[in-house]
Amino acid sequence: MHILVTGGAGFIGSNLCERLLSEGHSVTAVDDLSGGTKDNLADCFQSATFCFVQFDIVADHGLAGILTGCDAVFHLAANSDVAKGRLVTDRDLRLGTIATYNVLDAMREAGVREICFSSSSVVYGEPDCAPTPEHCGPFLPISLYGASKLACEGLISAYSHNYGIQSWIYRFANICGRHATHGVIFDFLEKLSRNPTRLEILGDGNQSKPYLHVSECIDGMLYAWRNLRTSPVQCLNLGCEGSTSTNTIARIVIDALGLPNVAILHSGGSRGWPGDVPWVLLDCSKLKALGWSASLHSEAAVRKATAEILAERACKQLC
Repeated sequence: MHILVTGGAGFIGSNLCERLLSEGHSVTAVDDLSGGTKDNLADCFQSATFCFVQFDIVADHGLAGILTGCDAVFHLAANSDVAKGRLVTDRDLRLGTIATYNVLDAMREAGVREICFSSSSVVYGEPDCAPTPEHCGPFLPISLYGASKLACEGLISAYSHNYGIQSWIYRFANICGRHATHGVIFDFLEKLSRNPTRLEILGDGNQSKPYLHVSECIDGMLYAWRNLRTSPVQCLNLGCEGSTSTNTIARIVIDALGLPNVAILHSGGSRGWPGDVPWVLLDCSKLKALGWSASLHSEAAVRKATAEILAERACKQLC
């Protein structure tokens, strides 16, 4: 199949491109390089069936032409800086909702009939039910990022029912692993590289969320894409067993760096920032009943991701 990946040079997108190519697909990666880098796609450029297009899906026209001949879209492009979305209030609207509308309408024009979308557990806001299943409502997100993701889900549903598009909406846990460009592990490593004696943690550090390794995120996405087509719109929680606190992640990162006597400071409060959901626990039984579940527990995923990101940083320094 010929698959287009938006946000293809980003964290999850670059890992996905590598996997799709390894499985024999032709891949076109679209990215404006505002967050991702071509370095993430170094292995992909070795393949004759890979194409990279630098393109802004928000501002530029012509996406339908790029989509012509594609069989499916994996739409991963979005605002990756959730906290910044609160300061620049139209950021999630543009990079999330409008970008998704542009992708969907280009699909309609080009006749592409399959889309896999990276949504998020933040669409639930702070639900009463935990673990939280896909049908838990009402959905009342507390961040602009979450509101944008929920709006994107609505657009995808409407386009699916009006234009014969089959869609898979994945509500991600926190994703971690190689090629990371953001996230708590990445941020802690950046902070400690600047000052190895001090680490500031936003909030009280007791925030706890499930962390899914990027390789298993891709496993789950592809498994559902291949095996679940019972209705035009499929919504699936994509996570793992357990959850990991921010304080635990800090200790894992400090230990991995081998740093002695790091002073850990907390900004205070139960949230890292306004709009942050401090405790997340997803019910992933729908995907498990289909036949797939993550093999790594949350903390194991954090440890593996930390080692991978450190190895990538070391390689870049040597190069």
